[in-house]
Amino acid sequence: MYSSDDITTPLVTKTAIEDDKEDDNRPPCSSSSPAEESSDSENSPVQQVALTVPTTDDPTLPVLTFRMWVLGTLSCVLLSFLNQFFWFRTEPLTITAISAQIAVVPLGHLMASMISHRVYFKGTRWEFTLNPGPFNIKEHVLITIFANSGAGTVYAIHIVTAVKVFYKKKFTFLVSLIVVITTQVLGFGWAGIFRRYLVEPATMWWPANLVQVSLFRALHENEKRPKGGLTRTQFFIIAFACSFAYYVLPGYLFPMLTSLSWICWIFPKSVLAQQLGSGMYGLGIGAIGIDWSTISSYLGSPLASPWFATANVAVGFFLVMYVLTPITYWLNVYKAKTFPIFSDDLFTSSGKTYNISSIIDSNFHLDVEAYEKNGPLYLSTFFAMTYGVGFAALTATISHVLLFHGREIWEQSKFAFQEKKMDIHTRLMSRYNQVPEWWFVIILVVNIAITIFSCEYFNAQLQLPWWGVLLACVLAFFFTLPIGIITATTNQTPGLNIITEYIIGYIYPGRPVANICFKVYGYISMTQAVTFLQDFKLGHYMKIPPRTMFMAQVVGTLIAGLVYLGTAWWLIETIPDICDTGSNSLWTCPGDHVFYDASVIWGLIGPRRIFGDLGTYEAINWFFLGGAIAPVLVWLAHRAYPKQEWIRLINMPILIGATGNMPPATAVNYTSWIIVGFLSGFVVYRYRRDWWQRHNYVLSGALDAGLAFMGVLLYLCLGLEDISINWWGSNLDGCPLATCPTAKGVVVEGCPVVE
Repeated sequence: MYSSDDITTPLVTKTAIEDDKEDDNRPPCSSSSPAEESSDSENSPVQQVALTVPTTDDPTLPVLTFRMWVLGTLSCVLLSFLNQFFWFRTEPLTITAISAQIAVVPLGHLMASMISHRVYFKGTRWEFTLNPGPFNIKEHVLITIFANSGAGTVYAIHIVTAVKVFYKKKFTFLVSLIVVITTQVLGFGWAGIFRRYLVEPATMWWPANLVQVSLFRALHENEKRPKGGLTRTQFFIIAFACSFAYYVLPGYLFPMLTSLSWICWIFPKSVLAQQLGSGMYGLGIGAIGIDWSTISSYLGSPLASPWFATANVAVGFFLVMYVLTPITYWLNVYKAKTFPIFSDDLFTSSGKTYNISSIIDSNFHLDVEAYEKNGPLYLSTFFAMTYGVGFAALTATISHVLLFHGREIWEQSKFAFQEKKMDIHTRLMSRYNQVPEWWFVIILVVNIAITIFSCEYFNAQLQLPWWGVLLACVLAFFFTLPIGIITATTNQTPGLNIITEYIIGYIYPGRPVANICFKVYGYISMTQAVTFLQDFKLGHYMKIPPRTMFMAQVVGTLIAGLVYLGTAWWLIETIPDICDTGSNSLWTCPGDHVFYDASVIWGLIGPRRIFGDLGTYEAINWFFLGGAIAPVLVWLAHRAYPKQEWIRLINMPILIGATGNMPPATAVNYTSWIIVGFLSGFVVYRYRRDWWQRHNYVLSGALDAGLAFMGVLLYLCLGLEDISINWWGSNLDGCPLATCPTAKGVVVEGCPVVE
């Protein structure tokens, strides 16, 4: 076990066993390994990593155990089912891998004490046992890697929902399965290629992994309780219990805690006040969410975000939400006052909701004559501006990486196959057999071949030609490295969703399914690659054999894809009026609505008729140029004033793309996240460093786990029976007029008409 002082002092490390390194099922050896000392200079140059990640390794610990396979598969299946189940709800609940990470500990110890230690085929090369000894930390890490596959969402499910629910067109289960599996696994190809750039270097530190590393240590170390304080395990149990108990309030008894928009209470009849104060449908001035799901649902845990990244997000959010949006709205840019100030709906020029089905022909293509008759499609000005900042964030990512990381990338490429200085973690991991690159190449080639065949054979459903598949792969490959660098250093991931749909929308307009398929293959394969690399780094920190990691990731991804699709298909087929925002149903699918709207904008109608020479929003293309220039200005300022370190911390891709999750994320999600991020990353980290070191990431894991367990319990006990309460505190926002237009003569039900 690791001692509590391991993270601050030079450590003694056990060397890896050179022979038979691939046999991860072996029981612990009775003899000790030679010791090797590490120096302070070998530790990570990133202070958060040096304070959190242990620099020891015991290669004798069994990893591929029966316990790992059972608990890993069970965790993956349960998380996949629950996350897809809750994703369609009005208030989505994401159950992170933290929950499984905690829940499997007593089960692992129970299996270690109950299962027979009998050795089968003793004395042969097939010798194995179902119980190689005590439940250990490496098994636990691998189970969590399995669970990570089931955490979050499977983006390709949006295609199924868009086609079957919104467009009401044919989309078979077989085609859905092919799309889900290929998009989930495709990113493995370039993940393997970019390991040497995004996993091995110490400066690529992946902040989100430190939450799980801290939790692993809290659950497995025999830590001595400090005088007057708590051990990490004790602190976790207390924080978990508090989070679990508290979520009864926002999750059931007092939902208004999700968004306390107090300005609306003072001005119940003022459209302007509610536009300013609503946390969910307006600018969110003064709005706050006292609910961990509100704080962490879209941007991840603020406790895991380094302060400089949080500050960049805060500045970007302020500029977009409180400078750009009010100016464009009250100057009535693009008829802004005809529509809500914050909305992801699609409108006609008169402010009515656009009837999309009326502009689709029998071949599932755009009916140009019908579109010209109905008139051009309009967006709320905020929605249009978010596309603009998405354009800018993309070009800013390229410029930023070239200017600030170009030399590192070149050096890493130049010395990729030469002996080079390694930090302690990379040096310890180098003793294990690495995954050959040809494994990744085979996965890549096979996936591309299957995808091309499917798109050609099922073209009536997918609409995407073979060249579209190849173009999507090229885009994903090109952007994986720059976006991986941003994620590995800031914990924020710029997306490719806008640029992928923009490109295919121009090349192949009028085909909504082709557009969303291209977007998913181009965007999600890159995102999956980044996710795989993040898991590789977690294994890197915890010293998991790379080939074992690879196996767990592949198997977990396949299981998760099957369960996600099966769950979604079941819900779509059995829940009446699913994703209908006009009903009182809890199943309104907010994320799928945004995806559907994008398929109409970029796929059905096409960017040329909206953002091009035939469209209303052509000027928004200037954001591309602005994004490319912004990092250059920061770089020049840094060169001019090299002693001003704060200038280098300005990360333009993060600052510009801060509002990339809006919608469906709202103002209250951002304001609450920023406040907590400031308290943790600046106040506590600066003035209570010892407390931050011991408890910050453990607190994040405890809050996640408590919320998840109570959320599931509330649904099983009350949601399934449709037992609810209805009072003033049940109103999520309390700002009914925030969605009203303010242009003269526009009539919307429930809104005052401006004369």
